[in-house]
Amino acid sequence: MTVETYVPDALDRRLIAHLRADGRASLSKLADVLGVARGTVQNRLERLMETGMLLGFTVRVREDYDAQSVHAVMMIEVTGKATTQVVRRLRGFAEIQSLHTTNGKWDLVARIRAATLADFDRVLREIRMIDGIANSETSLLLSTA
Repeated sequence: MTVETYVPDALDRRLIAHLRADGRASLSKLADVLGVARGTVQNRLERLMETGMLLGFTVRVREDYDAQSVHAVMMIEVTGKATTQVVRRLRGFAEIQSLHTTNGKWDLVARIRAATLADFDRVLREIRMIDGIANSETSLLLSTA
């Protein structure tokens, strides 16, 4: 079963929502919150990981704590039918915080975070070298309103 063929049910969606809020929650805590057995949570997590629906777990940092890092939004134009291959390559960048398909002039929007300006420059160069990317436009995020 793959992410394309797996359809999450209401319990899966609730589990994912709780993990978004607290990715470090124990299986027991998740089971209590969801009203199911610990084994059910474990089985659901394993299936979500195996299908590729869950890609991993991460740490969220307060914006003001991470103020020294470089944050940006990159709009990406993809040539022809290369979107799937481009997305697959972009998922390999730890600096890409989120990736979205969109309509209009740009095909993809990536939110990027890099530790330093030099790291940010390197990431932009590497992304722009990906086969299938025709054009991009990047804007630094200066503050959060």
